[in-house]
Amino acid sequence: MDVDGEERIAAPREVVWHALNDPEILRQCIPGCQSLEKTSPTELVTTVRIKIGPVGATFNGEITLSNINAPESYTISGEGKGGIAGFGKGAADVVLIEDGDETILRYAAKAQVGGKLAQLGSRLIDSASRKLAQQFFADFNAAVAADGQT
Repeated sequence: MDVDGEERIAAPREVVWHALNDPEILRQCIPGCQSLEKTSPTELVTTVRIKIGPVGATFNGEITLSNINAPESYTISGEGKGGIAGFGKGAADVVLIEDGDETILRYAAKAQVGGKLAQLGSRLIDSASRKLAQQFFADFNAAVAADGQT
């Protein structure tokens, strides 16, 4: 499954970069995130509770940041296990482009799921993935705008 898109963030690139690397901001913005902890400068562990169609599960995952070119781009990859519900893994290339006082965030992600989640069908999973991405970016945009005013 591929998900890509572009979001306009109402903040300068340095502020957006900082927010993308702030575990507390990310925890607040990731739908269903119960915990997110940085274990090294490039690694995080997380617990996320999500529901896709009739399948709900708590996923324990690991996230790695690579190809870091601050404050311009990085690759974020992760894998989560949700017990009987299955697993999810994927990676996204994230690029930040300055546009005046705002930032354009472009992302291209690839993901795959297994277990019960995979049995739901690609249309439902694609739809749910896009909805979760939209919710993340709406919350992230609001958090960055609020953070920039403090």
